[in-house]
Amino acid sequence: MHEVCGRPMLEHVLRACYSAGVEHVCIVVGHGKEEILDYFSHDKRISWVEQIEQLGTGHAARMCEPHLRKHHTPASRGGTGGGDVFVLAGDGPLIRDDVLRTLLQAHHDEHAAASMATAVLDDPTGYGRIVRDAAGNFLEIVEQNDATPEQRAIREVFPSYYCIKNDDLLAALPQLTNQNAKHEYYLTDIYAHIRRSGRKVLAVQAVTQDDVLGVNTREQLAHVDAIMQARIQRQHRENGVTIVSSDKTYIEAGAHIGQDTVLLPFTYIGRDASIGPDCAIGPFSLVPRSAVLTAGTTLANNTSSFNSAPFNPAGGSL
Repeated sequence: MHEVCGRPMLEHVLRACYSAGVEHVCIVVGHGKEEILDYFSHDKRISWVEQIEQLGTGHAARMCEPHLRKHHTPASRGGTGGGDVFVLAGDGPLIRDDVLRTLLQAHHDEHAAASMATAVLDDPTGYGRIVRDAAGNFLEIVEQNDATPEQRAIREVFPSYYCIKNDDLLAALPQLTNQNAKHEYYLTDIYAHIRRSGRKVLAVQAVTQDDVLGVNTREQLAHVDAIMQARIQRQHRENGVTIVSSDKTYIEAGAHIGQDTVLLPFTYIGRDASIGPDCAIGPFSLVPRSAVLTAGTTLANNTSSFNSAPFNPAGGSL
């Protein structure tokens, strides 16, 4: 629920999924579940699953089995197995829909049972390493705590971007064990089980170093927020918006800004605000979330207006 550029991290993940074509989501919750359920209660595409015991990522996925089985129709009964399933982490807000689409397309093109998107990092510390054979084919993922010194030197890592046929996922989940250094059920182990069953596993290098970053500390949260902010500003510039000073401007996710609008220093634009074309915003200006500014608006030095009452510079709905 920590915000990155004005939206909870989980919301960024969900938006990427929906944009990539996802139709239904199972979200595994635990600590702080009440706040999460309250925020996303309007989204009827979500099924909620509680993980009471924290026994690893594989255990979390197993909690979703009843929902996965609802979508599972075996080929022997004329079905397709239930389609494909992405499995993603909720604390990776830098995920992009085009990466998910690339992964899904490769998964289909190669007729794979299970696929993953990988990244090559300068510093792979903390991530599961991708082990390949001499021909470059995927062999297994080795978690850092279980890796040999040679395996720890591998820079290709798995940032938890899974894409698996539903029936193969359901077949592999019961085979997971906790015979490892952390005594947890690793979801990454399903790839080895699927490969040993003779099914094809595909590893696609499709994730950039920035995409990989998750959030476990406040410092990481600030780093991810800065990357997201740079993406947002770049997109607005490509759409014809002038941002005079990048480091003195902050634009939350989902704001719409019309062409040839100029943002002067010390300007803050709230999420889902709508600003028309040919506007001049700033210096020292705050456009609140969901505010509407009509074309040609000039707004400057208005931040004190928010100390006592809501401010609507355009007379529209807030």
